[in-house]
Amino acid sequence: MNFLNYQRRKTVTVNIGNTPLGSDYPIRVQSMTNTSTNDIDASVKQCLRIAEAGAHYVRLTTQGVKEAENLGRIRTELRKQGCEVPLVADIHFNPRAALAAAQVTDKVRINPGNFVDPARQFKSLSYTDEEYQAELQRIHDSLVPFIDLCRKHGTAVRLGVNHGSLSDRIMSRYGNTAPGMVESVMEYLRVFVEQQFMDVVISMKASNVVVMVEAVRRLVAAMDAEDMHFPLHLGVTEAGFGEDGRIKSAVGIGALMSQGLGDTIRVSLSEDPELEVPVANKLVDYIASRENHPPIEGHYSNGYDPLMPKRRVGASIANLVGGKKPIVIASCNPKDITGNRRPDFFFSPDGVLNGDDQFIVPAEIYNCNETNTYPLFSLKNWDDSIQAPLKWLDVPASTPIEQLLFLKDCDNVALIIDPDNINISGCQQALIHALIDAGINCPLILHNAYLDNDNEWLQVKAGADLGAVLLNGMGDGVWLETPNYDNHNDVVGYAFAILQAARLRTTKTEFISCPSCGRTMFDLQTTVHRVQQATEHLTHLKIGVMGCVVNGPGEMADADYGYVGAAVGKISLYKGKECIEKNIPEDEAIPRLIALIKENGDWIDK
Repeated sequence: MNFLNYQRRKTVTVNIGNTPLGSDYPIRVQSMTNTSTNDIDASVKQCLRIAEAGAHYVRLTTQGVKEAENLGRIRTELRKQGCEVPLVADIHFNPRAALAAAQVTDKVRINPGNFVDPARQFKSLSYTDEEYQAELQRIHDSLVPFIDLCRKHGTAVRLGVNHGSLSDRIMSRYGNTAPGMVESVMEYLRVFVEQQFMDVVISMKASNVVVMVEAVRRLVAAMDAEDMHFPLHLGVTEAGFGEDGRIKSAVGIGALMSQGLGDTIRVSLSEDPELEVPVANKLVDYIASRENHPPIEGHYSNGYDPLMPKRRVGASIANLVGGKKPIVIASCNPKDITGNRRPDFFFSPDGVLNGDDQFIVPAEIYNCNETNTYPLFSLKNWDDSIQAPLKWLDVPASTPIEQLLFLKDCDNVALIIDPDNINISGCQQALIHALIDAGINCPLILHNAYLDNDNEWLQVKAGADLGAVLLNGMGDGVWLETPNYDNHNDVVGYAFAILQAARLRTTKTEFISCPSCGRTMFDLQTTVHRVQQATEHLTHLKIGVMGCVVNGPGEMADADYGYVGAAVGKISLYKGKECIEKNIPEDEAIPRLIALIKENGDWIDK
């Protein structure tokens, strides 16, 4: 895997209806209905809306044999209306439903965490090697009839691993970890390869972006080691809604796509499913635009591990930058920023200072008597004689490392890196690797400018570019410039959201909310907003809002508290993985959630 120059990973071709998937074809986009699969008319209408929005595949909840049969009826009706979009059955816990769906649809998604293994209960299990081998044989014997049926009907398969639904067997041996996710799917893949069935797509999803990215990278390495080259479906589960959902998806999916991984993507939002598609298409178009970019010269620094990159932390300067959480710089008037997410520095091109914030000003107008002001240089006007506790040096990413060696002797300089290649993340990383090998340990700021005046494009581009660098362990701060988009409060919010998605700096409550599907037990969008309104000031907490129990308790295991649909009109509340209250009437659930947070000492008044 090469993070510096963009090139799609080569895969086998998987035939899914009339829309093949793999590296010889464009990256495909998909979404999932949130209608009941038993409501054929509503499902057909929503499939049409999703297809019209530009999706290449549509997935539907398939809880049982009845839903599988209805999926076939939905496909027949769509074909009558001239819609050829392939349909995917989403299976959990029910092999009989998978067998039925394989006969009437284009692709069947099964979850290695619950297709053969029983539903996880977070129990620790112990196996001898012989007992564990017997479990693998049971998986083999259960998969072969399913594979035979898929082969007979020309049905593709997605092996969809979720961080939140690993089996107790896997978790007992590997933990709820990325390596555990990889082994969960490799057990199944080996059976498919043995049976010479290659129409297989793989997904490794998590609500934690860092875990998702690690799992996909580890999977590719594991497949390469066994000469497997299956296509990848990328997505961040329970990404949320609005700005957070888009940015979190762009950070995780974009980081992987930037290194050439991914053959189909889904942006999972807690919104109407057709709204996911334009976001995903923007992400695909943006990453694809860097094909055949000017080559980037460079190599990984000595000791760098592309599978598990360690974070490079720049030396701390005057306790202002480096050596701690990444900073945010903004090019605006401090009065433009409202709320509590305030930039650490403001750039003032004319030297006008407003208030007590920290300011960066051009070196030629720097006044050393201003204690909250620091000079910004380029290589052309660098001046060693100017004294300041913190000096900023702005350089293009293609700057030869020889021109920066003087920084080894400077202990008060932070380096700002301007990309100068359409492959923004690649050129920035190339310079950073060179700096590491040269022993230059100054703080590094990623300075990206975007000319878009559309907020969704800004979220997608900045999330993908910065996510690719930050998740590779690089960057002590971010500076977004948007000359054609003048809502600076939004732009600063995007910078903080990107850092939070990369798990580097938390500045607001993190909501882990599913995108809704036919299993959802309540109006998800309304409920997420209500939970957010009640708890959004609790910036130290992660709160899950999950529509059902299929993945809910597992995917939000990373959350501090959870609100999960238990039945129609009934909610269960969780503290971490533990269910504290079951089947609460929905109209009582939010007050009871607040009470639970207070009981555990985590509540802070607004």
